[in-house]
Formats: sequence, C-alpha cells, structure tokens
Amino acid sequence: MSHGYVAVNWNRRKQLYDICVWLGIVLYVALFIGLSNVFYAGEQSISMPIILIRAFSSCAFLMLSFILCIGPLARLDRRFLPLLYNRRHLGVSLLVVALLHAAVAIYWYHSFGVLNPIVSVFTSGGDYRSLSDVPFQTFGAAALLILLLMAATSHDYWNATLGAPLWKAIHISVYFAYALVIVHILFGALQQDNTGILPWMAGASVALVGGLHLITAFAKAGADRQIRVRAPAHDAAPEPCWVAVGDWQEIPNNRARVVSINDAERIAIFRYDETKLAAVSNVCQHQNGPLGEGRVVDGLITCPWHGYQYKPEDGCSPPPFTEKIKTYQLKVEASQVLVNPVPLPAGAPRPIIHITA
Repeated sequence: MSHGYVAVNWNRRKQLYDICVWLGIVLYVALFIGLSNVFYAGEQSISMPIILIRAFSSCAFLMLSFILCIGPLARLDRRFLPLLYNRRHLGVSLLVVALLHAAVAIYWYHSFGVLNPIVSVFTSGGDYRSLSDVPFQTFGAAALLILLLMAATSHDYWNATLGAPLWKAIHISVYFAYALVIVHILFGALQQDNTGILPWMAGASVALVGGLHLITAFAKAGADRQIRVRAPAHDAAPEPCWVAVGDWQEIPNNRARVVSINDAERIAIFRYDETKLAAVSNVCQHQNGPLGEGRVVDGLITCPWHGYQYKPEDGCSPPPFTEKIKTYQLKVEASQVLVNPVPLPAGAPRPIIHITA
C-alpha cells in the first residue's frame, strides 16, 4: 500500500530492485568461480560442482545474514527503510539461491547410489553421538524447508487469510532457520580437512546479527522506560481514568510518542498539522508493525514497515482498504497530554484535539 492509496504490485522501483539483486548474485557467483580457479589450480584444483556448491552456499548465507540485519538497521536509522519495504523480494531470491545450492549438492553427493537422492540426504552415514560425524545435511534441509514455507506464504493473501499474528509467527521462524544453517555450516566444516572461509563467515555473521539486535533492543528499551506509566485500576474509578503522558510540545510534528500504560498494549500519540493530536493503537493490522515509529504522510498515519495508512480521526484505512485500528480519547490540560487507556472499538471516530497556545 502506498501513500497514494493504491496496491503496490511489481512496480518499476521493485523491478529495478530485483534486477540489482540478481545482478549482484550473478556477479558474486561468477567472481567466486573465477577466484576459485585461480587459487585452486593444478593439483589443488577443485571440480566445478564443488565450486558451485560453495558459491551458492556462501552467497545464500550472506543474503540471509543481511536480511536479518535489515530490521534492526531500519529501527536505528530510517534511511534503511527502503530495504525493509523490499525484504520479501530479497527473501524469495535467497530461497532460489539456497535451492540451487541444495540441487547441486544432492546431485554431486547423493545421485550416484541406489537410494533416491532425497532419501539419501536423510539416511546416508553420520552419527549424532559424534561431533565430527554429525549428519549435517539434515540441518540444512530443515532450514531450507522453513525458507520454502516463508516464501510460499510471503504474499499478502496469506497474511490476510492466516491473520497477522499467525503469519508473523511463521515468518519469525527465520531465526530458527538461521540457527539451523549455523549448525549445518559448523558440523559440515568439522568433516573437512580444509574448512575454508565459511565457518569464519558464520562466526562473523552471528556477531554482527546478534550485536545489531542487542544494540536495537537496548536503544528501544531505554526509550520505552521513559514513557512507561501506571494508572489506577479501572474498577476503582467510575469515571474515565485520564493518565498524563507528557508535554505535547515534546512530540515532533507528524511523529508520535509511544506510551505503555500498565504494561498493556502500547498507544501511539501523534501530533500533526502542528496543532492536532490523535491517539491510536501502536499495532498495524497488516503485520503488527509499530505505527508509532512511522509518521503522518498526506494527513494519514503511515506504518514504517510497508506503508499501510490510517486516518487519525477514526483509525480507518482510506478506501478501498478496510483495515481498522483502535483509537483512544485524549485531552490537554495546560501543556500536558492525558489519555484514557480504555480503547474505543477499532475504527471508532472521536474528536481530534486541537492545541491552543
């Protein structure tokens, strides 16, 4: 969904993005093949299938590591958001490269025996009781199945059909796939005389991905601690319970302050058009994105993840879209913003607060 309220299909920008991604993949594989032939020549030469296995595996692993870095980078710096918008395309491309790796590996190592090659992957050799002989192929196969499931459900049809929580749970399993890939690499390296660079790439990737997620978690946790407030129990207050959440002047124009009241669902309080305030649920109905990290664009609250938009006055998406989010009542006393933490029904209109100096 774009700022113009039309469905985003395979537009020119996404086509250019995909072209750049696949040019990069082709160049990487070609460079890998060329350098392998240079450094492993003569008696040390390596057969082409093995070079392709290594080229596709290292390329896929670099792509997976980069994909896992996009989320925290986008939360730390908004300039990375375009990468977030196109992350699905990169994920599907990753699956294709991983499938190429699996296809060449199965052909080279499992297609010359009497067993079906797929059966051979899960039954040939190895001993789980020995670190140096663990059948590492099964871990890679399990990771590939997870990536295949994610790619198959990447379209918004599945998001709408399964519901955002279940859809998100499926796609968060990419971290489990990542762990399986790390195990696949490390156990595979233990069974080779010359382990190559891939185990070192795995270690660097874990440090980078883990470090970025920790930095982002600490950064956002610090911000959350500043805006977490407590309110009296609702049953102890017959009248609406108004909770002070800060000075309206501290909210940047066209941006939001996110508050957590009694550790319940977070509320995004937006200031826009300089003197207007509106409060909505912080959870986007598309993929549970953090609306409070977005901004108001063309008078509409815009999710930072994929551009889904909602009207500040009632939490409804502009036609022809039908998504709705919960809204909250606000009032201003002196310069302090107060919010009623009891939400109105999704899509319910309520008065917009106009600030007077």
